[in-house]
Amino acid sequence: MKQIEVVAAIIRKGDKLFATQRGYGEWKDWWEFPGGKMEAGETPEKALKREIREELSTEISVDGFLCTVEYDYPKFHLTMHCYLCSLLTEALYLNEHEAAKWLSKEELDSVKWLPADLGIIKTISNR
Repeated sequence: MKQIEVVAAIIRKGDKLFATQRGYGEWKDWWEFPGGKMEAGETPEKALKREIREELSTEISVDGFLCTVEYDYPKFHLTMHCYLCSLLTEALYLNEHEAAKWLSKEELDSVKWLPADLGIIKTISNR
């Protein structure tokens, strides 16, 4: 099975977390934490900063490791390294996503999360 390694930014602002809705592909309209594939030679932190700059035109601080999620999708195995992050600039632009929301812990169940991202939700809910 194909293996894909990605990073995800759990961006916090006060008691809210930033979620994005996919605007393309097989999982269009599902929600996820922003991030993406690591490139050869990149550290997870460097990949996160690059991906967030590309997807949201903003700068983040990578504040700490949260968890690694392993998930088998039908066509590939995903390894997702998840980091708690905060914004260094306030402006956010949706360059790849069709929508975004700031969600409180109580609102996390209000959107349809990608299956692998449910592992992050579970970790956050248990904290």
